[in-house]
Amino acid sequence: MTIRVRPAGQFDCRSMAELLNAIIEAGGTTALARTVTGDDMRASMQEDAEHSAWHVAVDDADTVFGFQWIKPAEYLPQEAAEIATFVQIGQTGLGIGSKLFEATSAAAKRLGYSWINANIRSDNEGGLIYYQSRGFEDYSTIEGYKMADGQIVNKTLKRYNL
Repeated sequence: MTIRVRPAGQFDCRSMAELLNAIIEAGGTTALARTVTGDDMRASMQEDAEHSAWHVAVDDADTVFGFQWIKPAEYLPQEAAEIATFVQIGQTGLGIGSKLFEATSAAAKRLGYSWINANIRSDNEGGLIYYQSRGFEDYSTIEGYKMADGQIVNKTLKRYNL
């Protein structure tokens, strides 16, 4: 299987929602607590689109195996973007996240960001390892973060300087 990365488009929203919903339903790795629709993904892509970048990892049949975005976050300074990465369950460790990050970090530079923030559940070992392997460094923690479903988790903040 050959995986390539391209900018995400409106036609990818349903596939991205399905992939994300499987991760949400499995639990334990994302702070997202409610399932999303293709329309939710489309609306999120349109928020502050001029300061955001969305990429999908697809195979030769254009099946989405992962996606990643960067976008501004209210709690971050203007020179920083927040990143989120999602890879289809059972497809991690195959280089999908690495290919996505190559495209995303290049886009972050083009957008004028000087660093990228990853906000990760502290119990998400795979996520912590992924961002560490990309060169992100811990810089802060959020203790006792209350998720939308009421669950309390700690969060690790990691920074990648561009």
